[in-house]
Amino acid sequence: MVTPLDDKLPEFQKYLLDKNLVPAKNVPFYAYWVSRFLEFALRKELSALEYQEVAVLDFLNSLKSDDRVLDWQYKQANDSIRLYYFHYLKKTDIRSTKALASDSISEIIKETKRLIRLKHYSYSTERTYLQWIERFLGYTGQTLKKPVTEIDTSDVKNFLSHLAIKRRVSASTQNQAFNAILFFFRSMLGKEMGDLSQTVRAKRGQKLPVVFSVEEVKRLLACMDARDLLIAGLLYGAGLRLMELARLRVKDIDMDLNTLTVRSGKGDKDRTTILPATVKDQLKNHLTKVKSLHESDLSKGYGEVHLPDALSRKYPNAGKEWAWQYVFPANNLSVDPRSGRVARHHISASAIQGIIKKAIRGAGIPKHASVHTLRHSFATHLLMNGVNIREVQELLGHKNVETTMIYTHVLRDMSKAPKSPLDLLLERQ
Repeated sequence: MVTPLDDKLPEFQKYLLDKNLVPAKNVPFYAYWVSRFLEFALRKELSALEYQEVAVLDFLNSLKSDDRVLDWQYKQANDSIRLYYFHYLKKTDIRSTKALASDSISEIIKETKRLIRLKHYSYSTERTYLQWIERFLGYTGQTLKKPVTEIDTSDVKNFLSHLAIKRRVSASTQNQAFNAILFFFRSMLGKEMGDLSQTVRAKRGQKLPVVFSVEEVKRLLACMDARDLLIAGLLYGAGLRLMELARLRVKDIDMDLNTLTVRSGKGDKDRTTILPATVKDQLKNHLTKVKSLHESDLSKGYGEVHLPDALSRKYPNAGKEWAWQYVFPANNLSVDPRSGRVARHHISASAIQGIIKKAIRGAGIPKHASVHTLRHSFATHLLMNGVNIREVQELLGHKNVETTMIYTHVLRDMSKAPKSPLDLLLERQ
C-alpha cells in the first residue's frame, strides 16, 4: 500500500481533529482514502462530489478485489468516505433521506440496519443497536410527539435521563443505549451530539471483579468432562472472553508455539495468548471429531462457514477450508440471518453460559459468578504467580494498564488480608 501523505485534504484533517471524530494518528489515513476515492471518481467520470452511491460502491468494490487491501483498511476507507460526505460536507445519503421523510419507524430501522452492515459491525452489535434505536424513536414519537427529522440533543438527554430515573438501568446499559443513539445521529441524521453534561447518568461505583480461588477452579473443572471441560479449560487457561472462545477458528491454534490468536477481539484488535499445554491432547482429539463433522457437511453440500468482512469475495472457497472452521461448531446446521445460507455456525453464547453455570452449581461455589469469572481468575492467578502486570495486560488485550490494575486490588484482598482484631484479641488470651 502507498503511505498516505500528511498534506492531503488538510481542511478535512483539521475538521476530524477539531471534532475528535477519529484518533489523531489515523487522521492522515482517513484523508488518504478520501483522496483516493476522489481520484477514482474523476478517472471514472463519476459525480463524486454529489455523493452518488454508485461511485462509492464502485470504489469500495475495487478495494475488495485488491489483495493488497486488508479488511481493516477496507473498513477505514468506508468510514472515511462517510465522514467526508455526511459530516464534513454535510451531504445526505439519498436512501436515508427517503427513510427519514417517510417518518416510518420500520423504514428507518431498515435503513439503519443497512448502514450498520456497511460498517461491518457484528451481528450482536447490530441487534443491540437496532433495539435501542427503536426504543429511542418510540420514546420521541410517543412521549415527545416529534418527527424524526426534528430530533436533537435535548431529546437524547431526556431519553437517557428517563432510563436512569424511571427505568433504573445500570450505567453499562445506559452507555449501551448512548452508543446506539450516537450511531443513529451520525449515520442516519448526519448530526453531531451536542453537550450532554446535564444528562442524569446511572451511577457506577467501583466494583471489584468476582474471582475464583485456585481450589474453586479445581472443583469447577472436576464437574466437567469431554468438550465442556475443554471449553472451561480454554476460558480459564487462556483468559478468553466468551465470544472469543465461540469464534475461535482452527487456523488460530498453534500447537508448536503453545499459543492462541484471538482475531478481532474487543476494539477489533488481534492478540496472542497462552494455549495451556495440559489441554493439547484433548484439543487434538476434539479437532479430529470436528474435522469428521466438517467432512460430513461437505459431502452433503454444506460445510461453509461465515468469513469476516470482504474475505468471502476475495477468497470465495476459503469458507469451506478446514483452517477456517470453528473449533467449537454448533450441534446443528442453521440459516445465516444475513446471507440466508444454510451453514454450521459456532457454538452459541447461551450454550457456553449454560455449561459454566451448571458446573458452578455442581461445584457448590456460592458466588455470583459467570463465564467471565474464569477470565478474571486467569488474570488474578497469573499475578499471584509473579507474572508482570504488563504481560498480563497483553494477554488480556487491555488497551490501558489501568484496566488491568483492578486485579492487583483483588490480589491484595486474596493474599495479604490483615488479621481481624478479633483474631488478634483471641490470640493474646
